Amino acid sequence: MAVTRLKRKDRKNKVVAKREQADIKLRTSLEIGDRSEESASSQVVKNREVIAELESELKK
Repeated sequence: MAVTRLKRKDRKNKVVAKREQADIKLRTSLEIGDRSEESASSQVVKNREVIAELESELKK
C-alpha cells in the first residue's frame, strides 16, 4: 500500500488544527484550588501591594 502525500493546503490545515487543539487545551486546563493561586512571594502580588499603597496615598 503506497503512502500518499498530502497537498500543501491539507498539510497546512492539519498543522493549524493541531495548534488550535493545543491552544484550547492549554486555555481550559486551569485548575481551581491551591495550585492555581498565586503565592505570597509572587512578583505579581508584590506589585499589586505597591500599587494599592500608591493609590491609597493619592486618595489622601
